[in-house]
Amino acid sequence: MIQPKVSFLAFFILWAEYQEWKVPEFHVLVCIFLEGFYLNGRTGLLMLPRGHSKSTILDVFNAWVIYCWPQTQILHQGTTDEDAYKCSNGTKEVLEKHPLCVGNPSVKRKKGEIERWWVNGTKDVRYGTMLAKGILSGVTGHRAHFIQNDDVETPKTTANPKQRESLVHKLSEQTHIAYPKAKKLWIGTPHSHDSLYEKIKKRKRIDVLILKMFEHEKRIEAAVSGTKYIIDFEPIHAFAGIGTGSKYLHKGQDYTCRKTGNVYTIVLSDNHHIADFYSESIWSERFDAEEMAARREECTTLNEWDSQYQMHAKPIGDVRLDPDKLIPYEVEPILKRANGQYYMMLGERRIVGITCRWDPASGNKKADASSVALVLHDDIGNKYWHRSIELTGEVVKHSEDGSITGGQVWQLCDLIEQFHIPKIVIEKNGIGEFAPASLKGALKARKLRCGVDPQPSTKSKNMRILDALEGPLVSGLMWAHVSVLDTEQGENTSRQYKQMQQFNPAITDQEDDHLDSLAGAVVESPERIGKLHRTSVPNESPNWRENSGVIEAALDFQR
Repeated sequence: MIQPKVSFLAFFILWAEYQEWKVPEFHVLVCIFLEGFYLNGRTGLLMLPRGHSKSTILDVFNAWVIYCWPQTQILHQGTTDEDAYKCSNGTKEVLEKHPLCVGNPSVKRKKGEIERWWVNGTKDVRYGTMLAKGILSGVTGHRAHFIQNDDVETPKTTANPKQRESLVHKLSEQTHIAYPKAKKLWIGTPHSHDSLYEKIKKRKRIDVLILKMFEHEKRIEAAVSGTKYIIDFEPIHAFAGIGTGSKYLHKGQDYTCRKTGNVYTIVLSDNHHIADFYSESIWSERFDAEEMAARREECTTLNEWDSQYQMHAKPIGDVRLDPDKLIPYEVEPILKRANGQYYMMLGERRIVGITCRWDPASGNKKADASSVALVLHDDIGNKYWHRSIELTGEVVKHSEDGSITGGQVWQLCDLIEQFHIPKIVIEKNGIGEFAPASLKGALKARKLRCGVDPQPSTKSKNMRILDALEGPLVSGLMWAHVSVLDTEQGENTSRQYKQMQQFNPAITDQEDDHLDSLAGAVVESPERIGKLHRTSVPNESPNWRENSGVIEAALDFQR
């Protein structure tokens, strides 16, 4: 690339002097980053907290690009057309008033208004020096040397999985309308757990600059007065709570701080549900204690605060079913015998009941998953989400002589046999009308005894899920086996985990099949007493459920 007529930092400083701005240090870092990306890179990601002038800097940057290379064609996309027009107007203003641009005929606008306009230095007659469009507007017939996405991820574009999928589809169009070696810049703050910025950061060829409001942070949940908490930085700002009940914590009044070596010991004067400690802000002149206390009070959720000021990938609304509240475990249940009685142990906890729910589906790729949830119940009320599986293929397969030999019901029999399940509840809707009969046939073919209980669903699905899961989650009674939470890479990225993260009770059309089967299994009364699921002597399985009148011998528990 041809070297610029002037550095972007010098161009920006001249504009700041013209506007009588005081330039904070982090703006200098942003200017250096943007120029380096544009001259030497291909894709850039710039993330700044809300209110830190990222859009204003972009206006000046666009003017600098046009000043140095007037033939450049810029496509700027924002959340909506109106948002994109703000950048278009801002760029025009800089070109018209910047000391280096005034009197320069090549950067003078020759035609066009807000959405699309040209400068004298361009030879293009079709696409425009700058085109400003909302991200959901069509740009299929356009071409560009420089593509910008400014805050395209917002609640308007990422409220549910379908909107996020639509956003990804629209963004993919940019790849095909770009000239070879075109530049692409992303600017914004995250608004979702699966933020597109998290995916962009993982690309191989990308320049990234992420600045948080506070470089260092420490969150203390269920903070207790008098307890000593250790942090590895000096706290400058501290807050308790969020929203209208939030409070700015003053050092020496609301907490004490003592330095010992390289760490600081914090002792709070009062109990707090949540207490956040931060280092100095990157723009301390503008965002002082009073300003941040006001913004903390106006944020309705911790997620909103964390995403908009600390750049954490979270939705700005509350997560009603936070999967991080699940307690992970990785032991398997073990059958034991004492005084002629079988019983089941999960680690050191005695399992007194087991519930299993199947929500049948056709197994087609576009349909809901045919999900099965298996929940274990111990003797003090904990619930263990032990398995969550998707049955695949046809509901039932028959051999030439009519015998059942496979299908989803056969896969379910494998689960019944492995965990000695005494009863299966089947949601009676759609194919659930005939699934119970098919399962009974498979159980007979496998010589297994297991109760089959078809139940219709009459209550709203979202209400069923919330009523069943929210209470155990916030009470610390909900456990989950690692096979439910983790993928093969060992990260919390399973479908079950994501469905909990993204669950929104206000949306009726969302991925929630695993949550629906789990909710049914959680509220179902645990099977404790009754006959086993096998009747033939060769296949007889031990009765592990609790029974009165049996004296249990002390044993060394196995894990």
